Amino acid sequence: MADTDDRMIALIAHDQKKPDMIAWARRHRAVLSRHALVATGTTGSLLKADMAELDISLMKSGPLGGDQQIGALIVEGRIGLMVFLVDPLSPHPHDVDVKALTRLAVVYDVPMACNLATADRLIAGF
Repeated sequence: MADTDDRMIALIAHDQKKPDMIAWARRHRAVLSRHALVATGTTGSLLKADMAELDISLMKSGPLGGDQQIGALIVEGRIGLMVFLVDPLSPHPHDVDVKALTRLAVVYDVPMACNLATADRLIAGF
């Protein structure tokens, strides 16, 4: 498996959590700017518009396969950290994809934050 420094940080946020992701990325932009980033389509587009200096590869939107694309990167050993801000109070039509993605992070031992408190702690050591 690749060294953590060679692996990307995956950024994903459900609709209601996108503003939280942008605010979090602003707070941690110095660390994020030192790493290659990958994000699902809408989340990544919003981040790029706000912080053009970040190196963000865009996947498809989550419901259109973006979660699965990031899952493939996990299987390939290319993701070193995943920040997936989940909205537990809203229904998600692609819930099966969300569960598959989080399952892959667990199976492949990828550090994963599903809330801001955990994201803050994980990014501090990355």
